[in-house]
Amino acid sequence: MKKSERKIILAVTGASGSVYAMKLLDFLRKIKDPPAETALIFSDNGKEIWKYENGRPYEALPPEKEYDNNDFHAPFASGSSDYDTMIVCPASMGMLARIAGGTSDDLIARAADVMLKERRKLIVVPRETPYSLVHVRNMETILLAGGIVCPATPSFYSRPENIDDLVMTVVERIVSLAGFDAPFHRWMRND
Repeated sequence: MKKSERKIILAVTGASGSVYAMKLLDFLRKIKDPPAETALIFSDNGKEIWKYENGRPYEALPPEKEYDNNDFHAPFASGSSDYDTMIVCPASMGMLARIAGGTSDDLIARAADVMLKERRKLIVVPRETPYSLVHVRNMETILLAGGIVCPATPSFYSRPENIDDLVMTVVERIVSLAGFDAPFHRWMRND
């Protein structure tokens, strides 16, 4: 599939760390071959925390389209849709548990369930510390089901000079895992 034809889903949940989602959207808008469509879903707490932490509400820019978390008529609530990747960033531990349990009680959990059952790419970005055994077992369940767990753990080998640089170490890793071609800092190499 050509990158320009890719459709992805970004879910923003109620964990602290909405700056990761904000920087991820900014980065995806600027890459050479951005997704043809980015579907956005916010949990209720995700939208509130976004506004609190980023100092402004989310504003959609084409080709982004926001879906209500209770809208089970969204195209990606079905395995017949053509969305190939879902990123949950940041992922609260409550959402991580619902995904691991397959509850599908809202659009975020249902879309994640669809990604797993259709063997498509699901990237979950938990932002929590420390982890409990319950958290680790839920992550294990997602990994065993074919998902990717990418904790929001910054790296330092790019020698970040400020918080934005530090956040971008996680964002670049997420974009790389999603399979987009973009310049990334890599160990012992800078693109």
